[in-house]
Amino acid sequence: MLVWVVYDIQSTPRRSRVAKACKGQGLYRVQKSVFLGTLNPNQMDELAMRCNDLIDAEHDSVYLFPFCDADFKKIKLVGQAFDKELVTDEILSKFF
Repeated sequence: MLVWVVYDIQSTPRRSRVAKACKGQGLYRVQKSVFLGTLNPNQMDELAMRCNDLIDAEHDSVYLFPFCDADFKKIKLVGQAFDKELVTDEILSKFF
C-alpha cells in the first residue's frame, strides 16, 4: 500500500534520524518533512515503532497515512505540490 509519512519534529538530530528511517524503508522524500512510498502493513508498523523510539513524544509528531491505489489517485494537487529540489521526475512518474 502507498504510505505518506508527515512529521513535525523540533530537533534537527531527531528530524534527521526519522528521515533516515524513512529512507531506510525505501520511501521517497517529496518535501522536507514528507515521504511517500510503498510499505506492507508490517513495514508500516515497524516504521511507526522506529519513529516512536526516535522522537520526543512531548514535542514532536509523526503521521503515517496509508492509501489504497484508488484513493491515492483521487488526491488533488494544487500549486507546487512537490519540492523540485528533492523530487526527481523519475519519482513523480512512479506515483503519478
